[in-house]
Amino acid sequence: MEPERTMVDTRPSIGQILKKISKMVSSSTDKRATALAELKQTEGDDPFRILIATVLSHRTRDESTSKASEKLFEVYDTSEKLANADVRKVKELIRSVGFYNVKSRNVIRVAKQLVEEFGGRVPDDLESLLTLHAVGPKTANCVLVYGFNKPAIPVDTHVHRIANRLGLVHTKTPEQTEEALTKTIPKKYWLEVNELFVRFGQTTCKPIGPKCDVCTLTGNCEYYRDVVAPKRRTN
Repeated sequence: MEPERTMVDTRPSIGQILKKISKMVSSSTDKRATALAELKQTEGDDPFRILIATVLSHRTRDESTSKASEKLFEVYDTSEKLANADVRKVKELIRSVGFYNVKSRNVIRVAKQLVEEFGGRVPDDLESLLTLHAVGPKTANCVLVYGFNKPAIPVDTHVHRIANRLGLVHTKTPEQTEEALTKTIPKKYWLEVNELFVRFGQTTCKPIGPKCDVCTLTGNCEYYRDVVAPKRRTN
């Protein structure tokens, strides 16, 4: 009678996955950090600037966010100043971002809330951040990670897409992805996830035309196995 065979899980750990992603991002010809990472590098841990820049970044490319943030903070570098800003002036300063008419009103309203409800300071807990105008889970978690260096997993379109492609989660919405990732990824990695996944999504695992030929994770990628590989076999 043959001995019972034990199945061995050969899937890489999340630590190994992040290490591979980090290596691919580092070797990419595009060396730019994300807009929030750049802001953190240049301004330090300034929660106010991280918060406002994240609001500006909604549905906007990083280059445009960086340009608009720089111009805005040259004039309005505190919540008190921005709370009393002329909306027409703010519109001109942030014109490089999408929906700048709406966002100009949003950032002024957020600044007023900070002054009136939090003494001009950005709160450092998720519950309070979510009470701010135009702030959802992704923005709140970005403030925690990039502004306060507190463990959280901000989930944007890149994080949502890549987590599902790799089979780390099987979810329909970014909110579901955040909930699933916080349950499966050890907390010690939370600070790394957003920056690495966003950079990986910008340089390699793109929404359209992902660079699977240079990706070292194809052997463990459900999207490659189920979508890319079958198409290549039929061509």
